[in-house]
Formats: sequence, C-alpha cells, structure tokens
Amino acid sequence: MGRGSLLASVEAQLASGGSVLLTGPSGIGKSVLAETTAAAAVRRGEHVLRINAVETDRWIPYAGLADLLTQIPAEYLAELPEPQRAAIDSVLSGRGVDEARLARRLAWLALLQRCAQRRPVLIFIDDVQWLDKESVDVMAYAARRVDAHRVRTVIAERWPDSATGHPDRGPAGRRGSAAGTRSAALATGALLEVEVPPLAADELADLLELYALPARAASKLHADSGGNPYLALALAGAFAERGAAAWRPAPLPPRLHALLRERVEALPADVRETLLFAALATYPTVDLLRRAGRTEAERQLHLAAAAGLLVTDGSVVRLTPPAVATVVAELATGQQRAAVHAVLAGAVSSAAERTRHRALASTDPNAEVARSLVTAGDEARLRGARGLAAELYLLAAERTPPELDSERVEWLVRAAEVGLTAGRPELVHRAVDEVLAADATRAQRVRARMALIDLAGQSVATMDETFAAAFADAEDDAALLGPLRLRLSWAALVDGRPARAETEADRAVELAGTVGDTVTEAMALTVKATVARIMGRSDYVQPLRRALALPQPAVDGWLHMTPRFMAVRFATFDDRLDYARTELLRILALVERGAGEETVAVLRSLSEVSARLGRCREALDYAQRAIRITQEAGLSPGPAWYNCAVAELAGGSIERAKSYAERGLRASEQEGDSIYLGRNLHALGQALLRCGDARTAVEAFRRLVAHERAQGVGEPAALRWHSDFALALAALDELDEAELVIRGAREAIAGRAHANGVAAQLDRAQAVLRTRRGDAGTAIALLEQAIREFERLGQPVEQGHCLLILGQAERRRRHYAAAREAVREALATFARIDAKPWVEEAERNLRKAVGAPAPTAAASSHRTPAQSIGEAVVGALTPAESRIAAMVVEGASNREVASRMFLSIKTVEATLTRIYRKLGVRSRTQLTSRLRAE
Repeated sequence: MGRGSLLASVEAQLASGGSVLLTGPSGIGKSVLAETTAAAAVRRGEHVLRINAVETDRWIPYAGLADLLTQIPAEYLAELPEPQRAAIDSVLSGRGVDEARLARRLAWLALLQRCAQRRPVLIFIDDVQWLDKESVDVMAYAARRVDAHRVRTVIAERWPDSATGHPDRGPAGRRGSAAGTRSAALATGALLEVEVPPLAADELADLLELYALPARAASKLHADSGGNPYLALALAGAFAERGAAAWRPAPLPPRLHALLRERVEALPADVRETLLFAALATYPTVDLLRRAGRTEAERQLHLAAAAGLLVTDGSVVRLTPPAVATVVAELATGQQRAAVHAVLAGAVSSAAERTRHRALASTDPNAEVARSLVTAGDEARLRGARGLAAELYLLAAERTPPELDSERVEWLVRAAEVGLTAGRPELVHRAVDEVLAADATRAQRVRARMALIDLAGQSVATMDETFAAAFADAEDDAALLGPLRLRLSWAALVDGRPARAETEADRAVELAGTVGDTVTEAMALTVKATVARIMGRSDYVQPLRRALALPQPAVDGWLHMTPRFMAVRFATFDDRLDYARTELLRILALVERGAGEETVAVLRSLSEVSARLGRCREALDYAQRAIRITQEAGLSPGPAWYNCAVAELAGGSIERAKSYAERGLRASEQEGDSIYLGRNLHALGQALLRCGDARTAVEAFRRLVAHERAQGVGEPAALRWHSDFALALAALDELDEAELVIRGAREAIAGRAHANGVAAQLDRAQAVLRTRRGDAGTAIALLEQAIREFERLGQPVEQGHCLLILGQAERRRRHYAAAREAVREALATFARIDAKPWVEEAERNLRKAVGAPAPTAAASSHRTPAQSIGEAVVGALTPAESRIAAMVVEGASNREVASRMFLSIKTVEATLTRIYRKLGVRSRTQLTSRLRAE
C-alpha cells in the first residue's frame, strides 16, 4: 500500500546490477518491502538466499552464514575442494569455527558463483544490524568479487544502529556506525540507500480499509502512529472492536501495550530516562529536554525513534502512539516521576506549566494546590493554551479533597468544555465520564453532554441519544434549553435539513433572549442568516446585522460559529476576496495557537480564498496545516480533505485532488455530513472533468444537483458547480441540458449584488456551448467579457481558464496566431502564480496551437512553471536558468533563490549574468519587464 514508486526504484537499481539498503525505524515497513522484492525475484526464476537476523544471534559466529548455506543445493557443496568443504562443515556443525578463515571465504565465493552460473541470485538480509561479524567477513569478501549483475543484495537496516547508539541518519552519518559498515561491505555493485518513509494519510487510509474503519478513525490513527504502518495496524484493532463513535478514543490493545513496554525496556537506561522526561512534559521539545539537563537528548531521541516510539518535527517531539507516555510513566517509580516533574518545573518557561509540574510532583489532595491549578488553567486559557488549560482543570479536580466535591465537578465540566475546543477528545471523555458519575447539578450534566455533542463535529446528527438525555436534564430551564436548541439547529444543517435548522434557531433566539444569553442569541441568528443565504433568499442580511450588533462572543474556541466569521464567509461568496483574506488573517492571529475545530475552520477558509486569488502555494500550505490539526484532534476529515482537493486543483496535482475528494466524500457519507458531501462531489466532478473523464464527472454533478434539490438549496455563489456541470455536459455533447443548467443559474442570480463572478463563470461555460454550435464570434465576445471581469476581481486562475478556452475558440475559427497568443498569455498567468496543473494544461493547449506532438504523461508531470516560461516563452534559457528567471520575476532576492534551489549566492549571481547576456538585458528590472511582456 502506497509503496509503488519506491518499489519501482528498488527494482530499477537491482536491474542495473546494484544493491539496495532499506533504512528506517522499527515497524516502518522495511522487511515487507524487501520480502516483496524477494518474492518478485522468485517469480522471475531467480535464486533468493535469505537471512533474517535476530539480536540473540549476533554473538554466535557464522550464524548468518549458516542460514545461507542451508539454502545452497547439496550438490554444490559436494563440488567444493576438500579444505573448503571442511570449512563449510565447521560452520554448519559449529565445531572448529575459529580456524580456516580464508577457506571459508573462498568456499562461500565459489558457492555463490556456482549458483549465479545457473540463474541470477538475490541475497536478502533483514535486520542487518544483528548480523554476526564473522558472517559479515565471509559475505563481504565474496560481495567484492562476484558479478554484480548476477548477484544482487537487498538489505534492511534499522536506524540508528541500536548497538552503537549512533544518531546520524543518511549515508554520510551511517558510515561511522557498525550496521552502516556492514551494509556497505555486503553490497554487490553500487549501493542505493532508500529511507523508507512513513505512509501518507491517504495511503494509510487505504491500508486501514481492511478493518472497515471510519475515515475519522483512520485519520486519527495516522496522527497517533506517525504514519508507521505496524503501529497503525496494531491500533486499528482496538478502533474496529469499538465500532460506534469513531471520535471516542480507543483503549490501548494489551498486545500493543506489551510490545511498547518491551521496546521501552530494550532501550539503554539513559535513553529511557530522557524518554520519561518527554513523556511527562506538556509540550516536549529537544530544547526543553536540554534545559532539563538531558544534554544528549538529540542522540537519545534518535534511538527512541529507531524503536518506533516517537517522531520529531524540528525540535518538537511527538510520542507515537501517545500511549507511549503512559507506558513509560508506568515503568518509572513514583519517586522517579516526582523527581522528573521537579526538574521540569525549573526548566519550563510558562508559569502555568510550572504549576502543573509542581502539582504532579505530589499526589496528595490539597485544596490550595487545586485552586492554584484552576488559576493557572484560567491564565493558560486566556493566552490560548487550551490543551494545557484542560489538563490543569482535570488535575485540579484530581487534587481536590472530598469536602470540596461541588467545586471538583465544576472543574471537571470546565476541563471537558476547554478540552473540546483544544482538540483533546481523550480529556473530554475522561472529564465527562466523571461528571456523569458524580453528584452533579442539572446544569453541569447538560454542559457535559453538550461537550460530547460538540465533540461529534460533522457527526452531530447521530447524537440523538445524547440530545435526549440533555433535554431530560435541562427540563424547562431556558438558560439550558437555548444552547441545546442551537446545537439542534447545527445538527439539522449538517444533516441537510435547512428548514428544520431555521426553526430550531428561532427557538434558540427566543429562549436566549428571555435569559439575556447574547452568545447563544448571536450564534442562533448566524444560523438563520446562513440558512437564508444558502437557500438563495435575500433576507439573510437582517439576522446577520442583528447578530453583529450584539456583544460578540469571546474568542474561546467558537469563533468559527460567530457572526464575524460568517460575515467573512459571505464576503467570499460575494467575491470580495481581498477583504475576506485580510479578515481571515486577523482571525488566524487570534486562534493560531489553537488545535481544534476553530483553527481548522479558519485555515480551511484561508486555503479556499487563497486558491481563488491565485495564491496557490499559500492555498496548499493552509490546507495541509488544516489536515494536520484535523488528524491530531480526531476531527472529521471530510471538510479538510475537501479543501485539500480545492488547493490541489489550483496548484498541486489533479490526481491528488481526485483522491482527496473521493476520501472526503466517503468521510462525509459515513458521518451523515450533508454540507461537505455536496462540496466533495463538486471537487470530485472538477477533478474528473480535468482528468478527461467527463462521463463520470457528469454522474458526480447529477448526484450533486439531486442532493441540493432535496435540501432546497438555491445559492449558486456558495458552491459554484453550475458552470463546471455545463462544461462536463458540453464535453459529452449534451448541449441542450448544459443550456438549461446555465439558464437556471442565471435566473437564480438575477438582480443580485456581487454576482458578477458567478455570471462570468457562466459566460465562460456559455462560450464553450456557442463554440460547439459554430458561433465562435459570440463565444469570443463572452470570453473577453469574462476575462475583464476576473481581472477586476483579482482571480487569475479563472482568468487563465478563460484564456485557454479563448485559444480553443480562436483555433476553431482557424485564427491560429490569436489562439497561440491567448494560450501563451494563459501559460504566463498560470506560471506566475505557480498553478502547476493549469500550467500543464496550458502547455498541452500550446502544443496543439502550434501543431507540436502532445507530451507524454511522464514528461508533463516533471515540468515546472519556470520551465514553461523558459521553453514556451524564452526558448534561449536552460531549465535551471528559466527557473531562476521566474523567481526573479516573482520578486525573490538572490539569497532567496539560492535557498530555494540549494545553490550558493555566487552561483545565482553568475547564472543571472548569463541570463542577462542571453536576453540582452542589463538588470533585474529589465529582465522582469522583458519576461512579463513576453
């Protein structure tokens, strides 16, 4: 799963007579890759010799060689000269192994050459770090003397070598380690080192489909395992057994608990101690561990990573799975844990963290300590450290003496509410379970249940049982019923019942008004405005204005449900993208320390706005940040995968966009998320259309149309599928139906303000229909109008798309020069904004316009926007010079160019001099003017 390209590179290396070294931490899949390669060799008729080295055998002389000899045909052994046969017998019998070193070397070389005469040989060595040095000596002697095209080697090695503790990765660093020396010595021919990477989220999702896991569980497992397939599969069993709520943390399976314990206990004592510091820290980093006196932290963490117990991202340390922290803490005594907390209290920079560590240094209930923890939690919450705040509230409840039980329950409720907004589902469930088991008030029970409802996220429509229990607890208390009705309105929206959502929002507004709950009132009015907008009504403005006039809810994990945020979303619908981006960046500054749904919503919106503004790299970055937080917080991946698809459509890969949209669609179906089911259908339809599969694209769009009709949705500006559907129909020559789609959308936006962007998209689709009906003149007029409108709106991707269609229309009426000019302008536009898939499409169009043969898929997939400028516009430059020229046009300094291309500044300066000379310019300014003009 997910290893196709890596296997291809391994096979190519072996075919060229080289050897392969597979490296990576325990469980990453080295052995599976090597076994797959060996199995392929067997199918080709090759002789495969295997060594599966184990740690206990590394001190047994010739243990590895003995394994190989048992796989050699007996007749070959019998053919050896007597001294060599005696040396081999001594290895197999274990007697006299200290003698006849040269004879053993010669014997193994002769046997290997004899095997290779009959058929190619592949030697497969797993866990080479445990191979005994005597076997290495004999095998290395032969490796240097056999025909590398007849004898190849595949070696799997765990890094770093646990025996030596060498921390360095990569070929240069490994040369000093024992295992690295073995690997180089045992290779036949040139050695290709391949570090086996973690599986990506989508690749792991494919693997976990074997367990029929919900997409949310698979997404969370990717974060918890760090993409390590062995850990992910071990954790998947617990999720599969739980069945129902995919967002409820599953217990650590006993088998995996035992495995993690075994791995921890196998580490050297100093590594275990550093791991204990990391396990007990709130936010472990290499810098914190050094401040805590762990001067060898980096080396020790590499050893723990090799055991598959953690991953590092820069200085940040993340235990994989997080339950490693529990296992490590269990192996330490209470006295050891207390001592580590005391040291960490002096090493952390936050007062709240110091309070936490001091409290954890003692387990005795203490009212003063509990209240100090609550105060620290309040401070952490105010500065945005909600995860830490939730831990402090929970810890305060644990340290509360029995006589303060009512305060203890309140702190548990607070832990659940804050843990929810921090993306800490395990804390939420732990706190809620204790609240519901305690002598809690009705209000506390309702608040705890609402935390569970909110934790469900896009699956909120499945929380009927929890809603029923919460309403029973609330009785007739308006202060409790208002927030519950608000959540029912959210559930109805997600479930595709906007009319029911509006009814529940009305009830919430009324109830909140009777008790002066302005937060609930503002959020419920926001729901009313949202429903009115998506149903295509013009009265959405009134409830939004009322909501904005109320005191705005505090930024406390719910900003994405506030009128301020919805006003920005409406600005996006209205093509006021620069305003929307400015506001979203301000909001991001308020929530960027968060790790919950609020932060994800802001990042996703920024990704969407960036894609439409042609800020393609930004769009991809925001989308990836959103999906990372989604995975770590255990949120539904459907919304984040949708935005990844949108970003990929603009600046990444059409195939990846299709994959993300398919996964987002599946996740939305599983969770009953009507909103993102429709959006992922739109992204999937776009990707399929641009892949050339118009028929399947039309199927996706037809499903989307039926989906929106069933809900009564009628706002073309919210999800702009109409023009894309018309293009897909046109590709199948369903021109009459395409006309109906365009006409319906035009009627829906008639008389609307801020509908020019939608109208321009419809003009573009209409132009395609006019061209196909033989009316290229009208088509060109429509396209020129749309191009001007998209230029005014600042949407270069849409503008470039219009230019491509303009080129097709001009070519249709045989105006080839005009066609080339339009496509070149589109290519330059796409290259400037780094819209890679559009660059590739423009290149294909340009080749058609000039009559050149279409490029192969392989050649097209490796082209960059800079190469497009260099080859299609400024043919005098080499690809490297073109790329540097493109960066200069974008405004990059020489230092920035050097950094991005991994060159020295002097090399960049010399290259620029050559570019100036080739193009007849004398400065960066002239170069920029020349390239932009062309």
